[in-house]
Amino acid sequence: MRVTPLAIPDVLLVQPTRLADERGFFSEVYNRHALAAAGVDLVFVQDNHALSVAAGTVRGLHYQRPPTAQVKLVRVTRGRIYDVAVDLRRGAATFGQHVAVELSAENWSQLLVPAGFAHGYCTLEPDTEVLYKVTTHYAPADDAGILWDDPDLSIAWPIRAEKAMISAKDLKLPRLRDIVSPF
Repeated sequence: MRVTPLAIPDVLLVQPTRLADERGFFSEVYNRHALAAAGVDLVFVQDNHALSVAAGTVRGLHYQRPPTAQVKLVRVTRGRIYDVAVDLRRGAATFGQHVAVELSAENWSQLLVPAGFAHGYCTLEPDTEVLYKVTTHYAPADDAGILWDDPDLSIAWPIRAEKAMISAKDLKLPRLRDIVSPF
C-alpha cells in the first residue's frame, strides 16, 4: 500500500496493491497497520456505500461539524468519479483551496479526506459505486456543507451546472464566504 500526500499535504492518495491473475484479482484495500506505518493511525466506525445511476451526479460538498467531524477514506468499486476535498481549517495556509483526483475501479486509488475538509464528487460514468469509511458515526445535527460550484473555490468540475444531477438539499448549501468554519 502506497500513501502519497497531495498538493494539500494532509489529503492523501492511498494506493492499495492489487494482485491479478486469470481468475481476477485480490486486494487488501484497508490495513490499519499499513496506514499507521504511513502516519495515518485512525479507527473507522462506519462504512458508507453510494450508487449514482447517472453520470454527472454531484454529491457534496459535505462535512460534519465538531465534535463529530469525520475523516473519510473514499474508494470506487465501479465506475469513475472526480473527487474533491476543500480545506475549511481557519488559519491554514491552504484555507479555501482544494485538491481533486480521479478515483476509479480501474485505478484502484483511494482518497483520505481529513477532518476539517468539505468533500464531494461528480460521477464520470453511469452506475458508479462509491464506498467510504468514516471515523465517526453520521450525526444529522452536525451535518453541513458548502455549495458545490461556489465560484470562489475555482473547482474545475467536469460538468456544467445545468447538466449536473444534484439533490435539492445540496443546491441550498451556502457559499464558503457565507459560513463561519467550525474548524
